[in-house]
Amino acid sequence: MRVAVLMGGNSDERDVSLGSGVQVAAALREAGHDVVAVDTVRGTLSPDEECQLRREGVRALPPSNQALDLLYTGDMTAPTEEPDVKDADVLFLALHGGQGEDGTLQSLLDIAGLVYTGSGPIGCVLAMDKDLTKRRFRNEGILTPDWIMGPGPSAEEAAARLGFPLVVKAARGGSSLRLRLAHDMQELREAVEEADGYDDAVVFERFIRGREFTVGILGGEALPVGEIIPENETFDYECKYQPGMAAEIFPADIPTELARRLQEIALQTHRVLRLDDFSRVDFIVAEDGGIWCLEANNLPGMTKNSLVPKAAQAAGITFPDLCDRIVCLALERRRQPAPSHGA
Repeated sequence: MRVAVLMGGNSDERDVSLGSGVQVAAALREAGHDVVAVDTVRGTLSPDEECQLRREGVRALPPSNQALDLLYTGDMTAPTEEPDVKDADVLFLALHGGQGEDGTLQSLLDIAGLVYTGSGPIGCVLAMDKDLTKRRFRNEGILTPDWIMGPGPSAEEAAARLGFPLVVKAARGGSSLRLRLAHDMQELREAVEEADGYDDAVVFERFIRGREFTVGILGGEALPVGEIIPENETFDYECKYQPGMAAEIFPADIPTELARRLQEIALQTHRVLRLDDFSRVDFIVAEDGGIWCLEANNLPGMTKNSLVPKAAQAAGITFPDLCDRIVCLALERRRQPAPSHGA
């Protein structure tokens, strides 16, 4: 089967996307597919470019605004016009953040009649916007930490309503970019100032102290629960992508009943946000045993060392088999007579 892996883009998660994409491309070739790797900004990658990206991995810091501005293209239809994309049987989306994950590209691919992996426009919108996500959680009885949206409320108002420590994060970002834990007003003002520099809406969220867990969903089934033990106080960008900065334990060493409950809530979350094919849901289990859902990832990282591949490995699914299954799920959904992609 001919598969085009779409990656890169011009969001501040570009490096993460390239890291995912080149490893997915190699895994799909190992699984027997005819694969082409496509950077949605720069076009088809050569074998040498793929090898270099695999060697480099994800850098310690995300690309700067200046670097991203140099890559900017306002023409989101460009990837659908690439011959390597138009001629593919399936597009494997290894994009993270920005228009590659927020439903914009998915809408264009639907219009073009192209088959792609992951969730459709509605699921992408619901999962990418943290305010919408948390509202859906509340409506469905899924516990989620209290929050207020910025930049409207002042730092003082957020602190008064939610208390310290206080989590500040981008409302529509991923990979824990610009995630800050503020312990006092000075740190809170610095976090807000950083977000303003990126012209982001922000979420102020009550900090829940406890153990962090994650559950991957594949084809409507929950994968083994994983526990994340970061070196920093939160599972931030550095802990996610730099070696030795977090212990990621699959399967988590927890009671069977807790694991079952986390998997049940993850499946409920996947359905509530109208996600397809695969996703990842993140939790905090508080010191009093309460299970708090933080967010869902509609296009989770897909390097060999990412959380969903580790969960799949714990279930006996190799990385090439995981990538192959995701491709097959996209094709199966395409063949269904009922509306797909979140409908």
